[in-house]
This record gives sequence, C-alpha cells and structure tokens, in this order.
Amino acid sequence: MPFGTRLRVTNVDTGSSVTVRVNDGGPFVPGQVVDVSYAAAKTLGMVGGGIGQA
Repeated sequence: MPFGTRLRVTNVDTGSSVTVRVNDGGPFVPGQVVDVSYAAAKTLGMVGGGIGQA
C-alpha cells in the first residue's frame, strides 16, 4: 500500500475496528497483511496475543 493510505482494520473475533494510516513498507513477516501500532492493537483487543485475525 502507498504511504499515507488509510485502512479500516477490523478484528473479526471482537468486531472492534480502527482506521490506521500506512507509514511503513512492510510486511516483513510471511502471511502477515498489516502490522498495527500498540494503540491500534489495544483498540482492536489484540494486545498480548502477538498476532490476531483481522
């Protein structure tokens, strides 16, 4: 995704969603679609799990 693109990310397990802005050229982990900030992960209820299904 181009830098500055806004994405709506939803945790399918909880239904929580957040809008994030692309500011990195990743992903660098095979199979990982997007890496979110701690604040976004907290909003999505994904803190502590490491990787979530969104």
